[in-house]
Amino acid sequence: MFDDHAGIFSRGCRYSSVRPPGSTLRRAEPSAAVWAALALTAATLGVLTAATRATAPLLVAPLALVLGLLAAGARTHVVDRDVPTFHYDGPLEGRIVGIDRSALDAVRLTLDRVALRDVRPERTLARVRVALHGDQRWITPEPGLTVILTGRLSPPQGPVEPGGFDFRRQAWFQGLGAVGYTRTPVLALRPAGEGRAGLAVFRLRVPISGYVQGALPRQAGTFAAAITTGERSGIDRALMEDLRVSNLAHPLAEFDFAALR
Repeated sequence: MFDDHAGIFSRGCRYSSVRPPGSTLRRAEPSAAVWAALALTAATLGVLTAATRATAPLLVAPLALVLGLLAAGARTHVVDRDVPTFHYDGPLEGRIVGIDRSALDAVRLTLDRVALRDVRPERTLARVRVALHGDQRWITPEPGLTVILTGRLSPPQGPVEPGGFDFRRQAWFQGLGAVGYTRTPVLALRPAGEGRAGLAVFRLRVPISGYVQGALPRQAGTFAAAITTGERSGIDRALMEDLRVSNLAHPLAEFDFAALR
């Protein structure tokens, strides 16, 4: 996947810490001279490929490789930022920009425009993801709805074994500064109509998902909605486990990759 390749340039990406204050882990990356050399190489290969038809097939592969390295480096710099590593317990506010389900079958909200108590604006997380546990009958999650809740947030964790899946890197590319949960009711602070700017695609996906789920039997409808719109909040834990066992969960991962912003 593209962000996995981009991760070549982002291992050890900057994670700021409050212990000690101001400390960061700087990532090792190619120098400006390396990027310039790669760009010059790509330009040279592009000219040669266009000018010499006889050898063009032999130049396509190295040209694609160099362009891929440049694209991965560009992606790394586009999402570059400091990610706070402090833990947080308390009230938070945010706008719903994503709805799915956690591994424990809980509805999970991705929030932006995050506000945290006693956290300076420059340290506020750009985006967080919160799993909803307990009685959550007070709201119906929808795109753009601004909510308030009391929860616990932690920084994304790295791999549990050498060479294992690095969720921290994935979260960095997805713009997630923290993940967590709440066991208290989530309440609406401002209506969805006030926060829909920039969410046109998400707002379109939700009604399409509802239509697909209503037109097909329950499990077939939730799966069809997930692979066509990315709306996975209807897939329960049992169905997801069946999809994994049968190796049919791959289309969901493919949609997530295509929908990455």
